[in-house]
Amino acid sequence: MKGDFKTRLSFLIMGIGQMMRGQWIKGFAFLITEVLFIVYMIRFGGVYLSKLPTLGTVETHKEGRKTVYGDNSFLILLFGILTLIVIAVFVFLWYLNIKDNLKQEELLKAGKTLPSNKKVLSSLFDGHLDKTLLAIPVSGVFLFTVVPIIFMICIAFTNYDDKHQAPTNLFTWVGLDNFKNLLSFGTQGMAPTFFKVLAWTLVWAFFATFIDYFLGLAVAILINKKEVKLKKLWRTILVLTIAVPQFVSLLYVMKLFANDGLINGYLLKWGFISSPIQFWVDPMLARITIIVVNIWIGIPYLMLIATGLLMNIPAELYESAKVDGATGWQMFKSITLPYMLFVTGPFLLTQFTNNLNNFNVIYLLTQGKPQSMKLANKAGSTDLLVTWLYKMTVNDTNYKMAAVLGIMVFIVTAVVTMVVYNRLPSVRDEEGFQ
Repeated sequence: MKGDFKTRLSFLIMGIGQMMRGQWIKGFAFLITEVLFIVYMIRFGGVYLSKLPTLGTVETHKEGRKTVYGDNSFLILLFGILTLIVIAVFVFLWYLNIKDNLKQEELLKAGKTLPSNKKVLSSLFDGHLDKTLLAIPVSGVFLFTVVPIIFMICIAFTNYDDKHQAPTNLFTWVGLDNFKNLLSFGTQGMAPTFFKVLAWTLVWAFFATFIDYFLGLAVAILINKKEVKLKKLWRTILVLTIAVPQFVSLLYVMKLFANDGLINGYLLKWGFISSPIQFWVDPMLARITIIVVNIWIGIPYLMLIATGLLMNIPAELYESAKVDGATGWQMFKSITLPYMLFVTGPFLLTQFTNNLNNFNVIYLLTQGKPQSMKLANKAGSTDLLVTWLYKMTVNDTNYKMAAVLGIMVFIVTAVVTMVVYNRLPSVRDEEGFQ
């Protein structure tokens, strides 16, 4: 081990080296961290960590009229993960403790004086203010975002479902069995359903993104034309669809297209049809209707964005093109569209990934229906991966497969994002465009 006696002693007792060199505040902080860690492991963390490999062995049972509570797999997994994180954080702080001791030793050997306790304390609100201010937010993100994600990933490797509900029934580790089940084409496999839902998810995200984008751009160009009067009125009418809460609009539209809704009612009344159109019953028609309804919802957002960007395109470019005899289509293809795609490329990617997980539109319109006997685990013909995941969690309490599906959603989203992002003009040729 490197260092003098004080530094070596700090390998066992954190902060002792700092305190022996007169830096009481820093040394006490390290020491209290070690004491709290030891108490935590003895009184709490160690118990759950020891049961983490099995997730519990003693089930809750009754002895006569008395209920004897056993292990709780859910809590063992949760607090076991938390304990592992606490250990990792403690090891990092232990490393900082040793590093600080070595630094102090080098300063003293060089004939320099160590910062006073007052200076160390004031540095927390001066030179290290950024770390002080970020401590609480980072801890919150770690506790309420990172830990749940790790927990969800771990659930995918267990048999946690409606038949293994803690604390009555324990669940345990099953390795990659759930992933094999999802990707298996056998009798009990879910691969046919998974790939059908995945295909529809990608198709939906593509049309929901690009149809809205180009129609929103077209509407913005149309309203911006000099010949169009009452520009503010048309923009206000379109923006009104944004002002109404989306869930209200979608539920209303769902009723409009129902078999006994206004659209079928008037079509029957006027004699255009002899029987109600099965908007939400026929799988293909339901999907087309969802895409059409989403156009009505999405165009106003894209119109507003496109309007602002169109005003930033230099008018000289269009004037020069007109002098050269360019048509309206040629100017759109060579000036407007390249500029819009360059500026809005990252936004388009964001919209695409958002549509991959667009829960509201699908669930409020159809709840994933119509159901199909060909699809497993109650997946519907209009279900996206995210709505299917929701059904598994809320309706079927099939947490293990929901967790697996959550991981697959992340993989699909991450792959699409990484592949497309590196091909965006704004990323590949920023200087060239400018």
